[in-house]
Amino acid sequence: MPMNQIFNIEEIERKILLILRILHESPEPLGARIIARRMQESGVTLSERGVRYHLKLMDDRGLTRLIGRHDGRAITEQGIEELGNARVHDKIGFAISRIELLAYRTSLDLERRQGLIPVNVSFFPRKSFKKALDLMKPAFEKGLHVSELVACAEEGKSLGEVTVPVGYIGFATVCSIVVNGILLKSGIPMDSKFGGILQVRDGRPLRFVELIHYTGSSLDPSEIFIRGRMTSVRQAALRGEGKILANFREIPIPAKPLADQMIAGLRKAGIDGVLSMGEIGEAICQIPVDMNRVGMILYGGLNPVACAHETGVEVENRAMSTLMEYGDLQNFWELCKR
Repeated sequence: MPMNQIFNIEEIERKILLILRILHESPEPLGARIIARRMQESGVTLSERGVRYHLKLMDDRGLTRLIGRHDGRAITEQGIEELGNARVHDKIGFAISRIELLAYRTSLDLERRQGLIPVNVSFFPRKSFKKALDLMKPAFEKGLHVSELVACAEEGKSLGEVTVPVGYIGFATVCSIVVNGILLKSGIPMDSKFGGILQVRDGRPLRFVELIHYTGSSLDPSEIFIRGRMTSVRQAALRGEGKILANFREIPIPAKPLADQMIAGLRKAGIDGVLSMGEIGEAICQIPVDMNRVGMILYGGLNPVACAHETGVEVENRAMSTLMEYGDLQNFWELCKR
């Protein structure tokens, strides 16, 4: 078989897997135009016509099915299985790629308080949303969050590029990647190491007890920890002792003064995602730091959602899923009054 033909087959399979991921993450069927846009966000350029060609191949293989003439495609059970059995190297690094992409697309102007910021989106059943808000209050009261800025949307409406499915209310929380994005725009490279579960004692961070490296996971670690009921955010908020979601980053030593300045600017804008920053080259929360670098621990943006989920409230999360305009967010406490 000619080498260029082998390359073409590899390219087709790679694009098919990406389309399957996009359809699997969407709560509703998608058309070629939206799929092409989502692929572009993942760094893969494919025209609408090209997407339709690939979808036809996928229909023939039973991976997707057409839902009405204008409603687009949905992934099938066979497609989900195919995605689960995808080649290992297609899965590795997916989470870190998503972090880098959202950081690059962050455009928040701290002075003007406008621009795009990355958010997590959670879907709560309509009947339990009010209860979920009440259950999230301890996490917001104790500051176990990236920001008090949130957004919500009814079924059929959108939060960024994510559409809320029927029967649910969408709830957006600011994602810790906003720190990556702000520092990146200031010329500070940030190395995103892992997401983990941080043990808190007497209201202070003690050590990481679980961690998942971004370069070895196709899912955001926070989603995995919440699904596995491995957190105790509510206990940490009410008693000062528990396990919360947190992320570990590193920056170069020379960048620390500017990083401090940008983090202060974030706080003025209502975004306080930095839990702790270590000293030069010193371990932080028992995590060793590379030479000539500074360790940084960020709150997990889904901590309030985990606080509600721990009490049995059903929720489906889409961590680091999209971006929203800063001006479209509102304070959590104002939302509760409504």
